[in-house]
Amino acid sequence: MKNRRNNQSDSQSQLLKGSAWMTAGSILSRILGAIYIIPWYAWMGHYGNLANAITAQSYNIYSLFIIVSTAGIPGAVAKQIAKYNALNEYGVSKRLFHKGLGLMAIFGIISAAAMFFFAPQLAFWGGGDPRQIPVLRSLSYAILILPTLSIMRGYFQGFNDMKPSAISQFIEQLARVVWMLLTAYIIMKLQDRNYLRAVTQSNLAAAVGAVFAIALLGFYYYRQKAEMDELVRDSNNAVEVSTNDLLFEIIQQSIPFIIIDCGINFFQLVDQFTFHRFMASFTHLQFDQIENLYALFGLNANKLIMIIVSLSTAMAVTAIPLLSGAKARRDRRDIQKQIENTLELFLFVMIPASFGMAAISTPIYTVFYSYDPLGSNVLFVSSFTAITLGLFTVLMAIQQGLSENILAIKYLIVGLIVKLLVQYPMIRTFTVNGPLLATNIGFILTIILSLQHLKVKYHFNLKRTLHRFLGILTFSIVMFAVTFVMVFVLGRFLPLDRRVPAMIVVGISVFVGASLYALASLYTGLARSILGQKIASIERKLHIIND
Repeated sequence: MKNRRNNQSDSQSQLLKGSAWMTAGSILSRILGAIYIIPWYAWMGHYGNLANAITAQSYNIYSLFIIVSTAGIPGAVAKQIAKYNALNEYGVSKRLFHKGLGLMAIFGIISAAAMFFFAPQLAFWGGGDPRQIPVLRSLSYAILILPTLSIMRGYFQGFNDMKPSAISQFIEQLARVVWMLLTAYIIMKLQDRNYLRAVTQSNLAAAVGAVFAIALLGFYYYRQKAEMDELVRDSNNAVEVSTNDLLFEIIQQSIPFIIIDCGINFFQLVDQFTFHRFMASFTHLQFDQIENLYALFGLNANKLIMIIVSLSTAMAVTAIPLLSGAKARRDRRDIQKQIENTLELFLFVMIPASFGMAAISTPIYTVFYSYDPLGSNVLFVSSFTAITLGLFTVLMAIQQGLSENILAIKYLIVGLIVKLLVQYPMIRTFTVNGPLLATNIGFILTIILSLQHLKVKYHFNLKRTLHRFLGILTFSIVMFAVTFVMVFVLGRFLPLDRRVPAMIVVGISVFVGASLYALASLYTGLARSILGQKIASIERKLHIIND
């Protein structure tokens, strides 16, 4: 936490550094969370898609409980800590964190108890499958402790110190995956092959991972305590805030965070509550057949695209405290720069990642699950949906950092209403891809409204951002075409319906596609314009001159 009071630090550099840490932690966590699927899914045997469907439905409810149990307080605390730190009021930041910890402990107890005891009702509302009850109860243990973990991450993020949060994400996921694989193997291979018990234990892993992450963050906190105490001693101490005012401030700021953070979950819950009923209304498919279809987009494809959507989450987490600090200093130019930098960094990373995932959708689906043309098709559509999910996440974070919470909520509601209106016709027309298309339509409207508002109020350079977007899109389309053709050609020699050959195809295609995009962006100067002078060392090694 060195040099916290140095406001001369370049905002683009801070965004890149923070995003790099959060991206690394998030990507590694997501990759771990996807790789475990390979053995886990295989051990489930013919119960694979059914086990995934039960997990997906339970996780949608669980995710909602996480957001409600944390009450948006971690994000609010990060934002307010950044605000007080920008004013050199570290003593207030410290008190804010301590009060938030107590509040989170209470919220965790109440939310965990509600989820445990109301699991039967939640299972009924979430699809009517009683197999969800033990799974939901196993997840309630994580709800008990995750609020504390979340606010500890919010504390470090408020100081723009993303390293502890990033490493804790990886440790949490590593512990979780180890527990999931160990228990699944024991139950499905050494014991009675009760897939429901295996799924229940796999979901209990969320609590195991959280315990390890809290222990790591506690270590970081006490290691940096002396430096924090020094900052508190040297504070201005010009702001007097009572305990009640601090608690009120936390709760007041947290309410919009709850609603906005639930955005993607709201859209997924619409799918969960409507897909089965709508499909049953015009088809003669059996219950488990529809559940298998739901698993294709609700968990299978979603698990993979969330690897790349986590890129936007990393940028969002970094952007909120930076924007909040700029707003506290009333630095309008820095706000404009932060909006431009955040959007351009998002587009530079997210567009090629989504196009690349779409290009390799068939072999990568085989690698993680099994060869399934329909599942691959759903992943192809989902890959482009990742762009709208990611851009929604980033824009909502920008508006939260600028205290534009009410407008952000209004735009979210508009998008959700549109999603509800088009859900049935989309499912009726496109069946399993219908919910994804309805989600895109709803989020695109929210994105347009948000961009228009930010342009009008903060006058950021949208023309420059769009110009760079066209370059990114052009390179991404070329990369997609080359990668898609390469998958097709390699598929003539390596069977894409077998895991090992499919893995080889994925490896070669990703390397070629990523290299093509990287070289194109470097040689045209696009990479330097977005990533700054830090990229110059790479250009020198490749003998590229863009001056």
